[in-house]
Parts: sequence; C-alpha cells; structure tokens
Amino acid sequence: MLKKKESDPMGAASPDTGDLILVEPARPGSPVAVVTINRPAALNALTRPMMVSLAAAFRRLGADDAVAAVVLAGRGRAFCSGVDLTAAEEVFKGDVKDVATDPVAQMELCRKPIVGAVAGFAVTAGFEIALACDILVAGRSAKFLDTHAKFGIFPSWGLSQKLSRIIGPNRAREVSLTCMPVTAEMAERWGLVNHVVDDTEVLNKAIQVAEAIARNNQNLVVLYKSVINDGFQLDLKHAQALEKERGHKYYSGMTKEQFANMQKFIQGRSSKPSSKL
Repeated sequence: MLKKKESDPMGAASPDTGDLILVEPARPGSPVAVVTINRPAALNALTRPMMVSLAAAFRRLGADDAVAAVVLAGRGRAFCSGVDLTAAEEVFKGDVKDVATDPVAQMELCRKPIVGAVAGFAVTAGFEIALACDILVAGRSAKFLDTHAKFGIFPSWGLSQKLSRIIGPNRAREVSLTCMPVTAEMAERWGLVNHVVDDTEVLNKAIQVAEAIARNNQNLVVLYKSVINDGFQLDLKHAQALEKERGHKYYSGMTKEQFANMQKFIQGRSSKPSSKL
C-alpha cells in the first residue's frame, strides 16, 4: 500500500487536491492505513475536491483485503476546521445526495474500523467527520466545536443526530445551539472520545489501537463492527434479534475445517504476549 494521491471516483487524479489527502501504511508492511488531511496552512479546511478524494480513499480502503483498520488524522494544528467557506457555494449546492463523493457516507459504509486521531480543532464538518469514526483518540488540546448555528449552515453529515445519542440530548443542545467548545477532558468524561493523550502521542496511540484491532480475526472484526453499528440504529429488542440472526448465519456457514482453524488460532494466541492496550 504505497503513499499516493487519492483519485476521484472515475479513477483520474484530481488536479485540485494534489497531496492534500494522503494514504500510506502506518509502518512498512502494516495492515493499518493512515489517511491524512494534509492542508495545515488552512487548518485542514475541506474543499469540494478534497471531499471527493477523502470519500474515494475510504471506499478503496474498505474494499482492500490487505487493510485491517484505518487511522484518520489531520496534519498540523487542526484535525479538520470544517468546510472551506471561501468555496461554500460549491460545496453546499453540489450534489449532496451523491453517496459516492460523500466522505462521511463512505466512512459509514467502510467495512474496516476507523480510528480518529484528533489533535487540535475538529470544527463543524470536522466534528462530523470525527463522529463518523468508530473510535476516537484526542490530544489534550483538542477541541470539538459545532458552528452550524453561528454561520447559518444546516448540518447534513449527521451531527444533529449522532451527538445527542453519544453525550445525551441536553448536552448536545448546549454544544450545538451555543457553539460552545468541547475540550478533550469534557469529551472523555462524556464518552465522546476513547483516549486522551499528549498532543505529540495522538497519532501513535491511534495507530496502536488500530494495530490491536489488526491482530484479531479480520473476518470477525468486519462482521462485529457491522453488527454493533447496525444494531445501534435499532431498539434493544430488535438489535438483539439482529445479533442472533447474524450469529446463526455465521456459524451455519462455517465448515469443520474452519472450526478446527479456530481452535488452532486460539491455541496460538495463548502463547503470544498480551496487547499493550
């Protein structure tokens, strides 16, 4: 998996994004891919071509059998400061229903777990991209900020619905209606982020989490992510029924050889050192 410039959905490199969206392995030969929003001078503000490239990156990585997990990071002082408002009309009046070019939609469709490495600001669209990650690692100076109400922008990547389900509706209303910043400490206390570390350790910690995922049975990881995320959309009764249905389907499709391989895998794992997590 080589470092590359992401392409648009038709396969042609976008001349407008250059190396603004980078995809590279966490380490040589690693099954963990790192996607970096690489526009630090503009605090990683997103233009329409960057969004298309980011969507293409997650679509490709989700289909790549060599990739076990993905880390999403921003270069410099911000994770992502949102949409570049100098190009707002191009973004907001574009084809917002085109799932193929929607980065959040492609993150939600991505079969592989996504670990967000949030150092600095995650503002509005950047906040929504963070919420599309499965696991979040934040630096101590990280701030999550929803400025939709301040600038008269209507949310369309899920923030108005996801945030209340994570931190509760009362807190979510205050965050979004007052445009108050959520610090890393608050985010950890409210269950928005999984880990808070020193700013210099954010990417390393996110990669460490992703590599812990990569050491497990990758078929089951993909299925497990799916059942957690799909079940979260349902009430508990129907979510449990979904788990049972998929569990029966999984075991019914296993051969004797696969059950034997499971035993070998378990025996092999028992002799390995435990994860640092």
